[in-house]
Formats: sequence, C-alpha cells, structure tokens
Amino acid sequence: MPFSLVQWFKSKSPWRLTAAFAAGALSVLAFAPFSLYPLALAGPLLLLWLWRDATPRFGFQSGWAYGLGLLGFGVFWLHISIDQFGNMGTAAAMAITLLFVLAIALYYGLVGWLTARLWQAGMGGWWLFGLVPSLWVLGEWLRGWILTGFPWLLLGYSQIDSPLAGYAALFGVYGVSWLLLLSAVLLFRLLSPAVTGRLWLACGLALLWGGGLLLSLVTWTEPAGPPLKVSMIQGNIAQEAKWRRDSLRPTLDLYTGLTRENWQSNLIIWPETAVPAFAHQVEELLLRPLTEEALANQSALLIGIPMWDVESGAYYNSMISLGQERGSYAKRHLVPFGEFMPLKAWLRPLIDWLQIPMSDFTAGDSTRPLLRVAGYWAGISICYEDAFGEEVIEALPQAAFLVNASNDAWFGDSLAPSQHLEIARMRALESGRYLLRSTNTGISALIDPKGKVRDFSPAFQRHVLSGEIIPMQGATPYVRIGNWGVVLFSCLVVGGALFRFGRRRRL
Repeated sequence: MPFSLVQWFKSKSPWRLTAAFAAGALSVLAFAPFSLYPLALAGPLLLLWLWRDATPRFGFQSGWAYGLGLLGFGVFWLHISIDQFGNMGTAAAMAITLLFVLAIALYYGLVGWLTARLWQAGMGGWWLFGLVPSLWVLGEWLRGWILTGFPWLLLGYSQIDSPLAGYAALFGVYGVSWLLLLSAVLLFRLLSPAVTGRLWLACGLALLWGGGLLLSLVTWTEPAGPPLKVSMIQGNIAQEAKWRRDSLRPTLDLYTGLTRENWQSNLIIWPETAVPAFAHQVEELLLRPLTEEALANQSALLIGIPMWDVESGAYYNSMISLGQERGSYAKRHLVPFGEFMPLKAWLRPLIDWLQIPMSDFTAGDSTRPLLRVAGYWAGISICYEDAFGEEVIEALPQAAFLVNASNDAWFGDSLAPSQHLEIARMRALESGRYLLRSTNTGISALIDPKGKVRDFSPAFQRHVLSGEIIPMQGATPYVRIGNWGVVLFSCLVVGGALFRFGRRRRL
C-alpha cells in the first residue's frame, strides 16, 4: 500500500473503525467450526497498527468496534433461545442480543483506551511486549468474571489446534491468549518500517511457537488404572417438545432402551436434564429400576435430572450417579436469565413473560464438583460450567476424568455447539484428563488429555457414542496454579506501566 494511501486511510476515522469491526468479524473464523487459527492474529495486529498514533478516544472506539465485530458475529446465536424459547419475538430477541453485544464489547474498548493512552505517553518500544498482552488478557479475565462472567470467544480457545496449545497445560487458556498477543506484538514490530533487531524479533517468534510444539509432546499425567468403556447417549429431543407432559414417557423409554443396549459399558452418561421431571417424581418409575440393573450389570450411570428440595422449595440442575455408588451434584454456576433471574423481586414480570422452562434454579453448594462413578472420582460440569477453567480444576487432581453434560439445543443449528466443544477440548488439555461430553442434540464427544476429539456424535441425530478412556492421575502446572499466575503477572506489568506513567506526569 503506497505511503500516501496509508496516511489517507489513517486520517479517515469511519474507515478505520470499519476496518476494526471487520477484523473482529474475521476473527470469528479462527474459532470452531472454521478453526482457521492464524486469523486470530489478524485482529490484534490491525488494532496495534491503528493504535500506534491514536488518541485514547479513538483507541476506545476502535477497540469497541473490534469487540462488536467479534461478538456480534460470534455469539449472534444468543437470539435463538430468546426468540424461540423465551416468548420474546424476533425483534425483541435481536434487540436484547444487540444490547448484550454492545455491553460486552466495551471490554475491548477499555483495552484500546488504555493502550493508546499509555502508548501516547511513551509506553511504546519494549513496553509493548508485556503491556499489550497483559491489558488484553485482563480484559478477557474481567469479562469472564464480572456479573457471573461470559468467557466465550477468548482468543486462546482459537489456538486449540495451533502450536501455542502446548502452553495450555502450563498457563491455561488465558496464558495462551497472552502468548498469542505477544506473537501479534512481535509481528507488528517485525513488519514496522525502520525497526531494528528484526532478526531477534523473528527468532523470538520462532522460539515462542517452536516451544509450544515441544511442550505439546510433554505428558503431564499418567494412567491411574485400566481402561474404562463408556457410552454417551444423545437422545436428540427437540427443545420445544422436551418439557411437554406427553413427552415424558417417550423420553424415558428412549433413554432406558438405549441404556439397556449398552450395559456392557462401565459408565453410561445421559445429557443435562435428560429427564424432564424431578428426581423424586420418577424414583420408583425410573431411578430404582435403573439402579438395580446397573448393579446387576456391574455398570454405572450418570443422569442429568432436576432435583427439588421439598422443604425449601428450591430446585437444582443436577447430575445423579446410579449403581454401586449413588450421589448427586447440583450445578453451581448458573446462567443469568436462562437458569436464574437476577434481582428477582424487581424482575418478576419479566420472568413470567419469558416463560422459559426451569428458569429459576438454585445454585448448588458443593465445595468441589466431584461424583464417584465406576470406581473413580469424576469431575462434573453441567453445560456452561465448563467455560470456567478455574472451577473445573477444583475437582483436580482427585478426579480421574472429566464429564460435561450439556443441552445446546437452546441455540439450534448455529456456531454455539462447535464453539462449546472447542471450550471442552481446552479443559481436557489444561487438566491432562479425558473429558466425556454428553449432550442432548450434539455435539457429544470423547476428548483425550491432549484436547483431541477421539470420536463424536453427529449433531441433531439420535446416537450412542461409545469408546474407551483411561483414568488419569497427577496434575498439570495449570491445575496447581490456575489462572492466578497469568492474571497476577499481567497486573504487575500493567501496574508497572501505570506507575511509570504517573511519574512521568509528575516530572
């Protein structure tokens, strides 16, 4: 691009904002199901170019535009559940989704504002190598924490099949995001005119990605026992029919029939809320007979089923283990507005209007997400909980494998099931454990400790996925440190930059 054209482009704010928005939208292709992971570098690289001589105001605007592109195209599927199952109508559902995206994209705007502000104050040069990745990751981390969090489309997830995935067992998904942003800064400096030390920059980039390849060969955990045969039943029950009274018996017949065909497995798993009734309502009809059959066949069952506390009136999104060991785990991290309503006393009319079945769950109070099944402890997560790596590793190193039961039917035939599977793959890689993902409509999967999908069930098909897993023991560095290593390091870098910025202003 000729220099004059570059200058013209940089002088045209609307075009620059459009480019930032397009970069965010293009970044969606780096995630599943497209998995073009090099594209995750393109967005940060363009933003660095835009922020180089930008005012803090434009840094905010361009960061926000990038976030709007990434989330607007990446999580547009949110409107499906609001429209089809929330009784809101298409226009209202689209408006709510847009407002949500506008709000969540503000995190990227804040990163842009701070980066431009500090860069303008002389925090460029070598500071960029630590400052930009640290600001970006702190923005992602805050997005995954504030108001119960929405840690979807973190850039680290897009690297599950790239050499940088080798760092996941050390630093987790936020660490992978940090190193991806470091790669973007290295590339930015390498491509900048009149920069010195290009050879060192190229070597740094090669060492970073080559180190990831070498780390991917390291095995952090070891077998804890002989292989287990497992089966995951994907019932493919339409969401609109799931909670109808006349669907209960056919649903139970379907799952029990497929279970009886697979008693040769050591463990059989049903998806989240596979049983559209409370546990106490089907104790005699379903749970007791299945327990007896499981014992007779020396097998174990994990069943997704709501549980109701008669005394308190609270009900829980739960998994129940049946067989030699009976126990239950209640989902602890609920989805706002989908599973519980914040500020219930004020928003009761909205609850009545939405008419979402089972939308007023109570969070479980288990100290650790563990259940005893098939002779081992299993780390349990229900649906959205597997998006929070710091919560999943609370089951470790005690858990020999991980189980995630989900129901992505809420989001139809969209990007959501593939993106959710990608998140589950990262959890397996971080923990060095097999992860069994059992879903209602797909994508059910058997994931190995390297985050690779060994086998999966086709989406929107009734299917039983069977295979073997190896119970594992030991702990990866990430299991021992969690997210705090990356977060605290990023805080130190940003804190150091702000301290130096403050000193410069006083001089």
